[in-house]
Amino acid sequence: MQVLERILGIILPVFIIIAVGYGYARLRGERVRADMLSVNRVSMDVLCPLLIFSALAAKDFDLARSGLLILAGVIISLGSGLIAWPVARLLGYDARTFVPPMMYNNCGNMGLPLAALAFGNAGLAAAVALFMACNLIYFSVGIKIIESGRNQRTPFWKFLLSPMMLAMAVGMLFAIFRISLPAPLMTALKMLGDACIPIMLFALGVRMLDINFKSWHIGLVGAIVCPVSGLIVAWLLDQVLSMNDMQRGQMYLFAALPPAVFCFMVAEQYKQEPDKVASIVLLGNVAALAFVPVGLWMGLPAASG
Repeated sequence: MQVLERILGIILPVFIIIAVGYGYARLRGERVRADMLSVNRVSMDVLCPLLIFSALAAKDFDLARSGLLILAGVIISLGSGLIAWPVARLLGYDARTFVPPMMYNNCGNMGLPLAALAFGNAGLAAAVALFMACNLIYFSVGIKIIESGRNQRTPFWKFLLSPMMLAMAVGMLFAIFRISLPAPLMTALKMLGDACIPIMLFALGVRMLDINFKSWHIGLVGAIVCPVSGLIVAWLLDQVLSMNDMQRGQMYLFAALPPAVFCFMVAEQYKQEPDKVASIVLLGNVAALAFVPVGLWMGLPAASG
């Protein structure tokens, strides 16, 4: 009962904020979508990078210990893709549509707030490490899968020069060389970064208004395959990797997350069956109500010990 209460205490605030964003968008209509474009741009260009930088540059971030989590995140992302590939072939789905969302879960909008609520500041830093691993795999292997059979190619260096990747690189340098910023400056950057968390959740709720239940079949399959494949790989890693309690909890939570909303935006950009990817994302985030508690249940007994 105590574990159940803790799980509810973690997931309910997250889904309440998402619901508020969805409700507000339903009430206000098209104007909210237009307003959120500017908000999302500020979030992606300024607030999110500052969240990542402040987490990596914090005194409690241990790069050596986080290396194991980064490895776990890479293997879970790749392993989920490997499991999803034969599922796509078996059911007749285009692998370029189905596989990348299985590899890129919602470790930003949903994962970071959940980690902060479940594990505190130390958990947020570890979640950023997993976020970094997931981004590296998606924007290298995932994008290559989407671009296969096309003339369109996106240079990897463009991804490396994005604000979030630059923030990761600078934050890693601060972590490696133990560089400290003046306390008032660090506090200001952290306050700005922390503002990103509720904004991302609210934006996720608004984005849900644009996604419909068309192509529900592939959406339902994706909603199940993404967290189940992640949890299978996480369980296998748990048997071979020596992790502390918090790292194991973070790994299972990360593995249980649904496909990222960003996958829908990329599918639109590449015209890669965006309606089907939209269904995967929508039903996946609805199914998170069931799968995220499973991930927390697998991780919290270890993390609370």
